[in-house]
Amino acid sequence: MRNIILSILGLLLIAGAIFFAKKIIDSKTRPKPRPTKVIKTVFVDTIQNETISIRIAANGNLTAKRRLELYAEVQGVFKGGTKLFKTGQKYRKGQALIRIDASEYYASVQSAKSNLYNLVTSIMPDLRLDYPEIYDKWQTYLNNFDMNKVTPKLPETTSEKEKYFITGRNIYTTYYNVKNLEQRLAKYTISAPFDGVLTEALVNEGTLIRQGQKLGEYIDTDVYEMQVAIGKEYGDLLRIGKSVELTNLNKTKVYTGVVTRINGRVDQATQTITAFIEVAEPSLKEGMYLEANLDAKKEEDAIEIDRSLLQEGNKIFVVRDSILDIVDVNPVYFSDKKVVLKGVPNETIILAKSVPGAYAGMLISVYGSKKTGATNQSNRNAAQ
Repeated sequence: MRNIILSILGLLLIAGAIFFAKKIIDSKTRPKPRPTKVIKTVFVDTIQNETISIRIAANGNLTAKRRLELYAEVQGVFKGGTKLFKTGQKYRKGQALIRIDASEYYASVQSAKSNLYNLVTSIMPDLRLDYPEIYDKWQTYLNNFDMNKVTPKLPETTSEKEKYFITGRNIYTTYYNVKNLEQRLAKYTISAPFDGVLTEALVNEGTLIRQGQKLGEYIDTDVYEMQVAIGKEYGDLLRIGKSVELTNLNKTKVYTGVVTRINGRVDQATQTITAFIEVAEPSLKEGMYLEANLDAKKEEDAIEIDRSLLQEGNKIFVVRDSILDIVDVNPVYFSDKKVVLKGVPNETIILAKSVPGAYAGMLISVYGSKKTGATNQSNRNAAQ
């Protein structure tokens, strides 16, 4: 009997412990907190359509408009001149850039000129007897013949007899051989065709120069060109003579260039048209990298905003009674950071800065409006 009573008391103690434990657990249950409704503060802008100048951004390196690659057409030893043939050396128009030793060839030219002089001299007695009417002009030719100067042009024949006589004495053949030698002799000296500077020097004084060897490069430093590639859709808007604003990479200097040439062919790979911009500025150097802004056209009744504000599907966010809405727009031009839009009515309020996680129907507060302070206070009250 005693064991039965103890068993019943043990069961009652266990049941009571379970009951009180459940009571304690239930008493610690807290109500679930209600989520706080967050209203984001945004920056907005009121739209006013206007005329937007579409500026096409392009870039490129400057190259000299007039450039001379120096090649040797004859062979010989490079002789020193009044100026060293070194990179950066400036020359005036007509100054000798390179002189090649031509003493041996000069002697052969003089020999050929002497041969021509002897031929003309040998026909003078015959001219005095058979053609006295043309004797004086050939005598004048001999009097003006100077071995140290360029061979003068032969007198013009006035009759068929004179022409046959002169040709039969091999004078024409000898004369043109001399002129050919003189032309080649002139190639032993390369003169500057314009004022400029030597940008590349590949030979030194005393070097044996071979025919066809490249000697260096010479450029005019007064005028430069920049080649830029423009989208074919703007090809009909470019005009020769249009002014172009050029800037360096740091945006610290601005230059003014002019469109001088436009390629008439579209590059099939890139679908672009090549335009050439001419610029003259003493501070510029060949190889400098510049950025160009070409005024392509003006778009009426349009706005310009940051590209980050344009949503997928050509849409932008607008503000209507503190609620975000989304509208369709028509983008007409994209630049690196901006986009030109049409189809947005005047006085439309749009976001001035992108809002992460924005969606249509989102409740917002406009920065600087009177509602902003009250809205923020209500948010704090709701959180408490």
